[in-house]
Amino acid sequence: MLSQFLKVMTSSIMKKQLMGVTGLLLCGFLITHLLGNFLIFVGPDAFNLYAYKLTSTPLIYVAEAVLLAIFLTHMGLAARLTIENKMARPVGYYMTQATGRGLTFASSTMPWTGIGIGVFVVLHILHFKFGAHYDVVVDGVEMRDLYKLVVEEFQSKAFTFGYIVAMAFVGVHVSHGFWSAFQSLGFNHPKYTPILKVASLVYALAVFGGFASLPIYCFLQGVQ
Repeated sequence: MLSQFLKVMTSSIMKKQLMGVTGLLLCGFLITHLLGNFLIFVGPDAFNLYAYKLTSTPLIYVAEAVLLAIFLTHMGLAARLTIENKMARPVGYYMTQATGRGLTFASSTMPWTGIGIGVFVVLHILHFKFGAHYDVVVDGVEMRDLYKLVVEEFQSKAFTFGYIVAMAFVGVHVSHGFWSAFQSLGFNHPKYTPILKVASLVYALAVFGGFASLPIYCFLQGVQ
């Protein structure tokens, strides 16, 4: 009985740790992706050249496969842990009890914001990776005019609003997930954890504000 209990606990801990690692890797991707997208503020040539250099190397397929594996692993573990927690506690408490991680809006909505992000990623890929293909010549090289596609897509008010809402989902999700990942990995100190929570909030606001500024800028570019 004891050995089975320890086995289950160890398995659960390892799942949380792996989910924490994959979550932090995805947080790192968000920042690098955002910095690359900021080139849209520089101009069409800079943005298109960046996209061309990024996608013209065969290594992009390896990078995309690794990123997909990380994303699916993270979502799969999150779903499994959520189901296991529900099965372990089939009858909800009459009163909500705060956990050691602190009960917040972000922590209580993690499954829902996660699902929202998953749906957004699929739509994002369909619209931009497999969207309309325009050609442009930059520095004598013919390449895809991704800048035109992005600005064109964000001329829809509904699409722009939906994108900003999706970024709000991302912001809420990482505001808890970022510091929680460190706690899952064993980093839990009464002095430094509060600092990590503040850093997590700053990170979340930066991610939301940065990504939300892109559709607004593109919409205004189209209006002009």
